[in-house]
Amino acid sequence: MAERREVFERVLAPEPGRTALVVVDMQRGFLDPGEAMAVPPAREIVPVIQHLLNVFRAKRLPVVFTEFVYSESAPVLIGRLHPEHQPAAPGAPRGFGLPSSSCLEGTPSAETVPDLAPRAGEVVVKKRGYDAFAGTSLDGTLRARNVTSLVVTGTMTDICVLATVTAALHREYRVTVVEDGVATLWLEIQRAALDIIARAYGRVVSAKEVVDQISSWS
Repeated sequence: MAERREVFERVLAPEPGRTALVVVDMQRGFLDPGEAMAVPPAREIVPVIQHLLNVFRAKRLPVVFTEFVYSESAPVLIGRLHPEHQPAAPGAPRGFGLPSSSCLEGTPSAETVPDLAPRAGEVVVKKRGYDAFAGTSLDGTLRARNVTSLVVTGTMTDICVLATVTAALHREYRVTVVEDGVATLWLEIQRAALDIIARAYGRVVSAKEVVDQISSWS
């Protein structure tokens, strides 16, 4: 594993001036207390992502936000697998396993949390599935900005983060995942997902390592 990590470090190292920060699905529907699909550990990584945003913005490097948005106009299978995304009837109970308007198009639940709010001119990619590249303009948007390397943060590590990371590698992006900047519901799944990424799809490093590297670029 040590030898593999050395190869990954060499081949997938972010390229100066051509690296973007990707913030995956840090939305109110996943972070607000009481939401049917809340991921409490995701609230704990907000300060880490805030710091990374400050560093990338200071270096004038691209920042991209993704948002999973469910719409009845595009009733994808995910809405049937996770009925929490379906519209809640007025006055009806909400919660896990129930229609709860989670990340529903046009509702506050679908928005990135205020503490990480995108700034004017920053890219926000709205997606219908787990993979942020599938059916979106993300690839073209990154290539138009001459991006070759991605630093990935957000939630959930084992679902939307993993799907986006695998899709990025298959589009020839050099991927770095911030181990203390991604979150899921279960510690053992967090460890397993990061292990899978580190074995096949990207570098897995701390936020401090990313900050030190980016800060050293002229």
